[in-house]
Amino acid sequence: MKILIVDDEKLLVKGIKYNFEQDGFTIASAYDGEEALKMANDKSIDLIILDLMLPKIDGLTVCQKIREFSNVPIIMLTAKTEDMDKILGLEYGADDYLTKPFNILELKARVKAVLRRVTPNDTNHEKSVVTFGSVKLDYNLRRTEIEGRVIDLTSKEFDLMDLFITNAGKVYSRENLLDIVWGFEYPGDVRTVDVHVRRLREKVEPNPAEPKYIHTKWGVGYYFKEL
Repeated sequence: MKILIVDDEKLLVKGIKYNFEQDGFTIASAYDGEEALKMANDKSIDLIILDLMLPKIDGLTVCQKIREFSNVPIIMLTAKTEDMDKILGLEYGADDYLTKPFNILELKARVKAVLRRVTPNDTNHEKSVVTFGSVKLDYNLRRTEIEGRVIDLTSKEFDLMDLFITNAGKVYSRENLLDIVWGFEYPGDVRTVDVHVRRLREKVEPNPAEPKYIHTKWGVGYYFKEL
């Protein structure tokens, strides 16, 4: 699989490149935001490791622009530790977030976890396509359709949609969703869930202010309405 590393610290890029190549990955690299956007158009890129602080175009803007044409998984790196930066990264479409300095083993674990979530695995489903009313999930293509309209979802949004649809009517607390979709060791908090559910509603709901599919059980959590 091919990873694009975007960071202006060339020694850091070199170190990440070396470690991932030892695991059999193909690595491409960019050192500023403009170069990153050009390279992100490469359809062979399976995942992007993207620094927040970049020359020419900052990482959040790069992430936002990539989301206009691609759902490739993005893990953001930053030297900032404020919660707001983490939430902003998720708002702009990042799939995960890692604060510098980090252990390379932790980065590898994050990358492999994200790739597992976005790599089709038919053994997890009896059918490669699941239909629920007007909603269709294609697990091979990781694609969502509603009333025949293709909805571009990030990997986390797709995972949430999958969980909601296959467990329609079941109410999940924010803590449940964080554990199931992000994993027990994810360092974020429940606001991560709220951000993703809001983004998901904006994409799938005819009127996000009056949800048709994803509902809130006040004081408890979220659920997908049964037909």
